[in-house]
Amino acid sequence: MKITPVILSGGSGTRLWPISRQSNPKQFSDFFGEKSLFQKTVLRFKDNPNFENPIIVCNEEHRFIVASQLQEIVVIPQKIILEPLARNTASAIAVASHAVSKSSSKIILVLPSDHLILDEKNFIQQIILAKKFAQQNYLITFGITPKYAETGYGYIEKSQAIDEEKTIFKVEKFIEKPNQETAEKLITQNNFYWNSGIFLFDAENYLQNLEKFAKNIFTHSKNAFDLARQDLHFTRLDADEFTKCPNISIDYAVMEKAQNIAIMPLQIDWKDVGSWNAIDNLSRQDENQNSFNGNVISLKTKNCYVNSSQQLVATIGVENLIIVNTKDAILIANKNNSQEVKELFENLKKNNSKYCDENPKTLRPWGSFEIIDFGKNFKVKKIIVKPFCALSLQKHQRRSEHWVVVRGRASVTYEDREFILNENESTFIPLGKKHRLENKYAENLEIIEIQTGDYLGEDDIYRFNDKYGRDNGNF
Repeated sequence: MKITPVILSGGSGTRLWPISRQSNPKQFSDFFGEKSLFQKTVLRFKDNPNFENPIIVCNEEHRFIVASQLQEIVVIPQKIILEPLARNTASAIAVASHAVSKSSSKIILVLPSDHLILDEKNFIQQIILAKKFAQQNYLITFGITPKYAETGYGYIEKSQAIDEEKTIFKVEKFIEKPNQETAEKLITQNNFYWNSGIFLFDAENYLQNLEKFAKNIFTHSKNAFDLARQDLHFTRLDADEFTKCPNISIDYAVMEKAQNIAIMPLQIDWKDVGSWNAIDNLSRQDENQNSFNGNVISLKTKNCYVNSSQQLVATIGVENLIIVNTKDAILIANKNNSQEVKELFENLKKNNSKYCDENPKTLRPWGSFEIIDFGKNFKVKKIIVKPFCALSLQKHQRRSEHWVVVRGRASVTYEDREFILNENESTFIPLGKKHRLENKYAENLEIIEIQTGDYLGEDDIYRFNDKYGRDNGNF
């Protein structure tokens, strides 16, 4: 029996603001090379005969990011299940369990999409070793030997060994994220582990325990899945039913209550990329313990992490700082306060939510756009349309658009006409006129779009036809 990886991709990554935003959270960002954290998670199981193709559970807002990143690494998932809103891990795992409960491969491996595992071969071997215990109806969680007194993780205490080799143990208790004093006491003992958030079990076994201990989640997640509709490559859960699921974690709903819980300590190099300090620790450092990424120059700077993909950042005589510069926001924080970025994010969201929700570069199923400039009654965008992709056939009620091609060739539909724009050619789309922008060629199309009007929001759009199945106002 093969194992089905279930990859949870619904997190918002608020501690990695300003790079991580709700429209493009950290798991889809590239921090350590050419692949995102999400892609690295998926690739751990690609072409391995012990594993089925994965099931992805993600927020519906991120569906085209997920599909695009899977396409880049040539992975075809069993399903991409779309959550209409976040309902924590108990419900996300429930809908995935409903999806596989009637299949031949009922053992599922649940993984967050934002972990970094540096010795993947050893990780896979331990997962395969744990499978026989999952087949014996154990709900298995995986523990990480603590290296320091971390207050951002939960802890698990192990009890007696289940097997003679002492590779897997019964669970004594779970401990929620402790304060500093408690964490320091826990790591002095040899029977406490960080809670990795990785699980292995039979899907039907999980659902039986869920029905027993959290029946609301069992019932409404099943209804949400049974009433789901297929939309292109996506499985859209029924929003009314899924909303009724309580917003709680798998630990609280099942793992802390069920009897057949086991923990396998993982002997691997595991990193939860949950803060800028974690990014810094995983980055290459110079002789002054600095990590620089992008456009940075420094003098008499020590123990700093600086990331700038935009303007030059210059530092003199500073220590122990995190500096992250994006096109529209700059974060400057003491390293000792790295975990408090989440609190800053929540405060910012109350007053300036666009800095939390929107990335300067916005991804779409056909490509992306980036706002270059804006002011009263105007906005300037750089638009990239991927090869053989097209925007919807649409019109706007409150804005006009002027398009200038800077690279590639644009196929333009304007009312009943179709024509080609080459580089350095332009066209004007008046308010209320039906239009479409399309790239019928094998290279990216890049245009500059100048919008003018009394309202320039992305929701001023009426779609007549869309190859990606988006309704009006659904981006």
